[in-house]
Amino acid sequence: MTSTAVTHIANLVTNDPSLGNRAPLGLIQDAAVVIEGDRVVWTGESSKAPATDNVLDAAGRAVVPGFVDSHSHLVFAGDRTEEFNARMSGQPYRAGGIRTTVAATRAASDDELSANVARYLAEALRQGTTTLETKSGYGLTVEDEARALRIAGRHTDEVTYLGAHIVSPDYADDPAGYVDLVTGPMLDACAPHARWIDVFCEQGAFDGDQARAVLTAGRAKGLHPRIHANQLSYGPGVQLAVELDAASADHCTHLTDADVDALGQGNTVATLLPGAEFSTRAEWPDARRLLDAGATVALSTDCNPGSSFTSSVPFCIALAVRDMGMTPDEAIWSATAGGAAALRRTDIGRIAPGARADLVLLDAPSHVHLAYRPGVPLVSAVWRGGRRVV
Repeated sequence: MTSTAVTHIANLVTNDPSLGNRAPLGLIQDAAVVIEGDRVVWTGESSKAPATDNVLDAAGRAVVPGFVDSHSHLVFAGDRTEEFNARMSGQPYRAGGIRTTVAATRAASDDELSANVARYLAEALRQGTTTLETKSGYGLTVEDEARALRIAGRHTDEVTYLGAHIVSPDYADDPAGYVDLVTGPMLDACAPHARWIDVFCEQGAFDGDQARAVLTAGRAKGLHPRIHANQLSYGPGVQLAVELDAASADHCTHLTDADVDALGQGNTVATLLPGAEFSTRAEWPDARRLLDAGATVALSTDCNPGSSFTSSVPFCIALAVRDMGMTPDEAIWSATAGGAAALRRTDIGRIAPGARADLVLLDAPSHVHLAYRPGVPLVSAVWRGGRRVV
């Protein structure tokens, strides 16, 4: 294996306090990183870097871990431009718009759906995302959900079964029958192709009892729970997530004090999705409240055609700092190490010996520029698994 050193990094975010300034970001100034194969093997001051086969001079720019986008919906066809336009003209967002995407997705070929996933993954990679979770949820039949997961699995290892996105239009008059399908034949067909199971626990989707049935059935099949919780209203989703040891409760916009306390004391990550609030003009989640309670917070794009059609983690970082009460350091951590925690991964989201070599070189001297210069394409180079891909 050949080794490569990236040297003269003005500001290196390691997310390992033992390597840097003892703060959560583990910052090292005038730093270097050594990559061997697909792993980081050394980090430290640039002047102390060991000899390597190759050297790349960062020339005083910053390096951060590859972004970990732990919540997206990329297996779909069509878009919902008309819905967005109507919403921006004053009409409120409701979950039922998903049915439009379901119809388009069912009508699309496997090749069309796979090409769409590849397109959005490439778009995200150019913006520094090196790990991305994605879900089914736009098929809502046994066959269409299973094929969505097979297609997703061609592109990422982090695949989530979301047959319980909304009640299928085919079961509009029989929600209980649809839950039986999701927890029975659909689960049987989908479980071999997924790592996770998810449910939209919300008014207009699935109530607490239905969500519990879905997640416990999935867990019995070896899928670990995550949940869309408390996005549009107060509800039981967060409490259910913590009770079932879900890896993440996602959205977390409407939280009671009991919800915040549960997240602060449990292992479930609160994944915040500011692109959804931006695109729906909804109330912003209060990240400060969660962080002050000791909750682990992740930031993700929620990339989907209806409520958050962005693949840009840097954009979400800027929104979180501007409108959700996070500091730039907290937002960077949540978009990297926080996302890794939401996927229960320890090999990503950090730049430390033994971690997968996922690095982003910024065309800026500090990670703070990701919030300081919103909308500016600051990603200069990306390494994923030790290989330069941008």
